[in-house]
Amino acid sequence: METQGQDRTALITGASSGIGLELTRRMLSEGWQVVALNRSEFPQDDPLLRDSLGTGRLRVYRADLSDFDSLRAAVAQIKAREAKLDVLFNNAGGSFPELTFSKQGRELHYEVQTVVPYILFMELKELLRKGSLRTVINTSTNAFDFIRRFDADTLERPPTFKKLLGPYAATKLAMALWTREVAPLAAADGITLRSVDPGGNNTLRGPKTSGLPFYAVILMKLFMPHPSRGASLLYEGALGTREKGSGVYLRNGVARELRFREQGAKVLDRVRAIHEREFVRPARA
Repeated sequence: METQGQDRTALITGASSGIGLELTRRMLSEGWQVVALNRSEFPQDDPLLRDSLGTGRLRVYRADLSDFDSLRAAVAQIKAREAKLDVLFNNAGGSFPELTFSKQGRELHYEVQTVVPYILFMELKELLRKGSLRTVINTSTNAFDFIRRFDADTLERPPTFKKLLGPYAATKLAMALWTREVAPLAAADGITLRSVDPGGNNTLRGPKTSGLPFYAVILMKLFMPHPSRGASLLYEGALGTREKGSGVYLRNGVARELRFREQGAKVLDRVRAIHEREFVRPARA
């Protein structure tokens, strides 16, 4: 298992809180360079973060990932300023409390948790090729084990909304499905992709409105571990399971089969079309 950064660089989305923050702290403590793509500020009272920002080992790019204009500007800055990436952690996301749509008109979970990770993989592929590890980790969940139906055609505008086991779970599954589909294509560039379940973690933050059902909030507060546990699973997914191969969905370090695999190609076609039609072409105009 790799244990030291040794001049390696990781990009982490959603790095300012929860699992992403703990992953950032761990990688900085092991000598990594960390590129953070955040909407929110980092905590101000953390000496490691403060020192790393001062030395440039932690570099922050700001964007609202649900807004393609904001994301496009941040991606352009990353491409212009960063020399390489060894690992891309598509970690940003969350369970939103109600049916909400992005600036582009798609359901918010779908935009942030399914579409944007694909866009970042495609847009940052050249930087990954210049790195030594060439690995993409997409943060998944086991919540989709409890959904009864999955329809790729309704992800953009779901007819109903349910906390946790509705769009949140379905779009995490969709991300795992396109990860599985695109992995053989990425192999030509030497890039490994995996979706990794960080397990249940207590990521509740103060008075912020939760997108979790009331019973899940209680369970999280009483029984779920500190988010450093989830960060460790993402870390291991990138660095400790090289033999697991590409395209796999990992839970506790073990590759698990995905349900609804027959819809994976359709999901990939949809996110690929959105990337080309709405992200790439406007930039060329």
